[in-house]
Amino acid sequence: MEPLARGSFSSSIGDSAELEGNLTLSDRLKAFKNSHFDPDAYITSKCNHMNEKVSLCIFIYIYTHTVYDLHTCLMTTLTEIAFHEIRLLCSQLVELKKASAEEMRKSVYANYSAFIRTSKEISVLEGQLLSLRNLLSSQTTLVHRLAEGVRNDYFSANDDDSVNEDISTFENEELSVSESWLSDFLDNLEVLLAEKRVDEVLAALDQGTSMLEEANGNHTLTPTALFSLQNAISEQRQKLVDQLADTTSQLSTRGAELRSSASALKVLGDGTRAHTLLLSSHHQKLQKNIQSLRSSSTASGAAFTAALSQLVFSTIAQGARDSLAVFGEEPAYSSELVTWAVKETEGFALFLKRLILASTASAGGLRVVTDCVQICLGHSSLLEASGLSLSPALLRLFRPCVEEALCAYIKRIEQSSAALAAAEDWLLSYPPSTESSLSSTGLLSHSIASQPKLSISAHRFNSMVLDLLEDVGSLESMQLDGLALEGVLEVFNSYVDLLINALPGSTENEENIQNIIRIAETETQQVALLANASLLAEELLPRAALKLSPSTQSNRVDMTPRRASERQNLLPEHREWKRKLQRLVDRLRDSFCRQHALDLIFTEDGDIRLNGQIYTIMDDSTEEPEWFPSPIFQEFFCKLTRTAIIVTDMFVGRERSATILLMRMTETVILWLSEDQSFWVEIEEGPKPLGPLGLQQFYLDMEFVMLFSSEGRYLSRNLQQVIKNIIERAIDVVAATGIDPYSVLPEDDWFAEVAQIAIKMLIGKANFGNNVERDDTSPTASISTSIVSHGSN
Repeated sequence: MEPLARGSFSSSIGDSAELEGNLTLSDRLKAFKNSHFDPDAYITSKCNHMNEKVSLCIFIYIYTHTVYDLHTCLMTTLTEIAFHEIRLLCSQLVELKKASAEEMRKSVYANYSAFIRTSKEISVLEGQLLSLRNLLSSQTTLVHRLAEGVRNDYFSANDDDSVNEDISTFENEELSVSESWLSDFLDNLEVLLAEKRVDEVLAALDQGTSMLEEANGNHTLTPTALFSLQNAISEQRQKLVDQLADTTSQLSTRGAELRSSASALKVLGDGTRAHTLLLSSHHQKLQKNIQSLRSSSTASGAAFTAALSQLVFSTIAQGARDSLAVFGEEPAYSSELVTWAVKETEGFALFLKRLILASTASAGGLRVVTDCVQICLGHSSLLEASGLSLSPALLRLFRPCVEEALCAYIKRIEQSSAALAAAEDWLLSYPPSTESSLSSTGLLSHSIASQPKLSISAHRFNSMVLDLLEDVGSLESMQLDGLALEGVLEVFNSYVDLLINALPGSTENEENIQNIIRIAETETQQVALLANASLLAEELLPRAALKLSPSTQSNRVDMTPRRASERQNLLPEHREWKRKLQRLVDRLRDSFCRQHALDLIFTEDGDIRLNGQIYTIMDDSTEEPEWFPSPIFQEFFCKLTRTAIIVTDMFVGRERSATILLMRMTETVILWLSEDQSFWVEIEEGPKPLGPLGLQQFYLDMEFVMLFSSEGRYLSRNLQQVIKNIIERAIDVVAATGIDPYSVLPEDDWFAEVAQIAIKMLIGKANFGNNVERDDTSPTASISTSIVSHGSN
């Protein structure tokens, strides 16, 4: 076959394309549209137009591309198979690795004791190998030094003509007895030192020192031997010192061995170093034990603190005993011991603060902090018998944490009280534990009856303050009484603010309220606010403050002192603190009285009900007035009567507080009347000044107030004097018009009788017979209806 010329294949294809190019597209497609189209015949017809070379080229081209495509496909398939196999192999290797790790872990746990024992044996073997190496090193050094000594002796003999004869005699004669002892002594000393037989080494060194002194005096050794003995004693002494120092520093050295090593160092004249190494050894063991305890213990808080504190102070105690046993009570060593103990205590305190106390204090965990501190102080106090007073260091480092925990806990009391006040119903009840005992037994014993009745937020406030003062009281040495009392006073002030803002219409501190306080709508709920504050300030908080007094610490848990004994046990600063609490209660009481006085004096629209016109217009009336207290004072009496009933029920055993409340309520209204300038302007100037009838009605109202206040036993001297001044001022107004007021006023008995009748009618105890006509428009009828309606409510 002829070789294929370049371009022949392309030219042949081009010729065929040129022939077909002369035909139109429709002509060329007719062959394919025929239903009898034969593809093989069509290809054959086309190939007939090509020569042999063109056919060969087409065949080669098709074959080449087919082989290439097959090769590419094969390589792709092989690559995919290889990658799949590799991934499968990797997956199997990962599974094998996991299985191996699990098997290793099981093997370790199953043979843990064996691993520990093997590790210890390896450590012992390493120590023995180290001793053997030191022994070989010592033997090598000894051989080299002996060879050097012989060589030096030989050269010095040649240089010194005066001793040539002696040296010749020494080389030819046997060793003297002393020099033979020297050789044996040096060998024995090396062996004893290598075997760590400390006591025998010390005895040998003492013997060598004695021999050295004797040889110096008797000249039993040659100068060379004497020099060798002296150097050997110094070197072996230093080796023993280093060996003992290394032994003392080892963590495995404990108890008698540690004390023996330190004592040997002291005998060798290195007592300061021995004492330092002894204390350092205890420090290292303590650090190791702390790390072990921290990694193995799952306890936290007080339990972990107890274990850690016992470990630290027992180590300090052991260090003190070892120091005393070896070094006695020498001042230098005692000072170093105290310094070391204080340093260890400070390190322990800082570690405990960082690990537990800091985070717990910031979270307000006062109980946990005080328990931890008390545990540490208890353990440290056990060392005071040995002369180590470590409590001051602990108090100095722990005090900031305790103060932070105290402040955070006080903040928690405030937040908890505010949260409960937002959902309070302001109804008094016994503590939850007392209620549960009541429901379970159904019996009201004397102890249960003496339990305080407070609202939910007040019970929570009292219990949290009680816990606070108990925790602080347990740390008497820190002297946190003043800080704790100031904190309680601060948080009680915040609680009083909550109670004030629970009063209807209260606007005090509205801009500082962060929580919505539920308003006390009824009079019972409003009196409950005062009952909460007064019971806390007068009894519960002062009783809790006794827990800060050491004199009552023994009996403060088992017995509840009476108020008289409480007053005796209170310290002067506690009495001043109690007076501050009472002033806060007075602020709440004043707000309560002012609120009720405003409700009485003003209408809901803001109009004044208690004005001068109710008295000045009476003289303009042509009808004979029905002498009865004015409606506003009738309502005032009814309000005080209802309040007295509520207060009597809530202030059981605290009648003085109930009396003060009713007294303040009465004084608030009367003082407002005495100081209201608009009222007196209407009375004195008019349009028409006060007349005789108005004066009589005003006099009756004031006598009515004094009478029911006196019968209720809350008529104070101040109130009585203010009412007398008001009556005198009204009389002066009538006298200024030219009328003799005493000529138009009835006798005092008349006012007392009318006021007494009014009181009986208002409380429903009057009985005047069935023939008495009742005017529904009279003030009596209206106020009776009001009493009935209030009673039904």
